[in-house]
Amino acid sequence: MKTVAFYTLGCKVNLYDTESMMRTFEDAGYQIIDFKTKADVYVVNTCTVTHEGARKSRQMVRQAKRRNPDSVVAVVGCYSQVAPEEVAQITGVDLVAGTKMRHELVTLVEEAKEAKLPLNCVGQMMETEEFEELPVEEYKERTRASIKVQEGCNQYCSYCIIPYARGPVRSRKPGNALREVRNLVETGVKEVVLTGIHLGAYGQDLGAEMNLVELIKMLLPIEGLERIRLSSIEITEVTDEMIQLMAVETKFCPHLHLPLQAGSDPILQAMNRPYTTNMFWREVKKLREQIPDIAITTDVMVGFPGETEELFSQTFDFVKEIGFSQLHVFKYSIRQGTPAAEMDNQLPKQIKTERSEKLRQLGDKLTLSYNDQFIGQVIPVLIEEERDQTTGMLNGVTPNYIRVYLSDGDDADRGNIVEVRLVNNYGDKAILGEKISV
Repeated sequence: MKTVAFYTLGCKVNLYDTESMMRTFEDAGYQIIDFKTKADVYVVNTCTVTHEGARKSRQMVRQAKRRNPDSVVAVVGCYSQVAPEEVAQITGVDLVAGTKMRHELVTLVEEAKEAKLPLNCVGQMMETEEFEELPVEEYKERTRASIKVQEGCNQYCSYCIIPYARGPVRSRKPGNALREVRNLVETGVKEVVLTGIHLGAYGQDLGAEMNLVELIKMLLPIEGLERIRLSSIEITEVTDEMIQLMAVETKFCPHLHLPLQAGSDPILQAMNRPYTTNMFWREVKKLREQIPDIAITTDVMVGFPGETEELFSQTFDFVKEIGFSQLHVFKYSIRQGTPAAEMDNQLPKQIKTERSEKLRQLGDKLTLSYNDQFIGQVIPVLIEEERDQTTGMLNGVTPNYIRVYLSDGDDADRGNIVEVRLVNNYGDKAILGEKISV
């Protein structure tokens, strides 16, 4: 049997795309094997948000070809979409495909076997108008599943290459999304995470009656679906209707990932972000007034061009004041083709590293502070299928996205929602819990 191995970098959308491509290869008679083993075909699903993503992509290509010099190495995703010629020059690449035509990837791989030069099949994303349907029928991890409902972005933040890599906003037809969720629930999935490149833009191309809240309302009645979570959404797209729905519907998880990027108005303006710090803070207060236990997680970028020590301090203080429950910190990375790449006052790597570490330390303290308020409470935890590789313990997440480790979990708990008393902090970002006997 022919074999194929996948390596995925980047976001939840990329993970979903990989799952979709895996099913396509399986339908064509391929066996999915581990990327670290010898395979007939290797697919590297790339990211280009940072230089690190692009570097890692190149590294994985070279590793794959060393494992099997006769293999076909296909590079897909955002990096190959925005820099196809650069990717084609990587030693070992046989096929370059971008962020569309994934449904044709098996055929393209077969064609690449016969080609003497790397096959470049990257097309123009800006001409793409339809959402590419590649449904996932089953997940290996049956407890939680990401469901891609939106593609593309029209926002054009000054540092971001993704709109050029993913194209304009396209929304999945709600009927197709519902069908996939129902199928996954039948296989044991209890939580779905709605994902997209610009998730809050869902429905903009489907008519005035359809938006993200309407899609959530359509999913809520599905029997057997216990939780609905959003992957990430802009603060400007959190509507009063969404807040009210989350406040009353127990299936709609009280957790929002709201990318901040910077807590300084001059930097936000230079980034072309659609809000000010006052607007962001005002909406967070509104959320907490109506949903007191809500977890608000975020992304923060350090080292953007022109970020002085004073402006960084503003971001640090703003993040501390809001008190996010989790913080994802990353360093600004020049992406050619974006306005920020041409800006003056680019910062040295050392300053970015120092500021990143300061924010990460703050993020750990904020997570501990948020988790502390739930010690002693009994909260439902959705237990993952697999035990933690380091501790051997079962673990899962609460509705508000606290990672909980079970001190007394057994195999019967896998894939189920268990009532757990949170006992004490476990490391920097998790809580140790005990099952409540029923």
